Amino acid sequence: MAGTEEKDNADSLVADIHKKITEAFDLFDHESNKTVDVREVGTIIRSLGCVPSEAELHDMLHEIEEEEPTGYIRFEKFSIMMTKVLIERRYKPTPDDQILRAFQVLDTEGKGYLTVEELTKYMTEEGEAFNQEELEEMLSAAVNPDKGNIQYKDYVSEMSQEDT
Repeated sequence: MAGTEEKDNADSLVADIHKKITEAFDLFDHESNKTVDVREVGTIIRSLGCVPSEAELHDMLHEIEEEEPTGYIRFEKFSIMMTKVLIERRYKPTPDDQILRAFQVLDTEGKGYLTVEELTKYMTEEGEAFNQEELEEMLSAAVNPDKGNIQYKDYVSEMSQEDT
């Protein structure tokens, strides 16, 4: 009987995942035709708790695009891919303690904050660079309005509160 119970739990998990995927997809299926604009797929994936890099997102899109790209992604292909991604727990957000340590590494003087200029430099010149819109969005959330800098311990805790 234990095998039947495990199968029921697995079926229930898959059903929950399908429900979440369908709900997220449907929010962006403006014409109710089981397709979404390819440019909105990253937002849908992130709304499902996954945080792929731009390169990983590009690979995901390549996997589910039509052979002749139409600019739209069909639900059937998206659902199959996202079900695998969610079951395998891929592209999970980085834990808060790792984010905090990353800020501490950037804060070479141990001040407990980064200036807007420092963060801008790191986010646009290192690694997978932010574009202007992404940078502005991050700064609007990260900059302490009273101090004019990024109190990163506060910012990391704010980010984790938004996730719950």
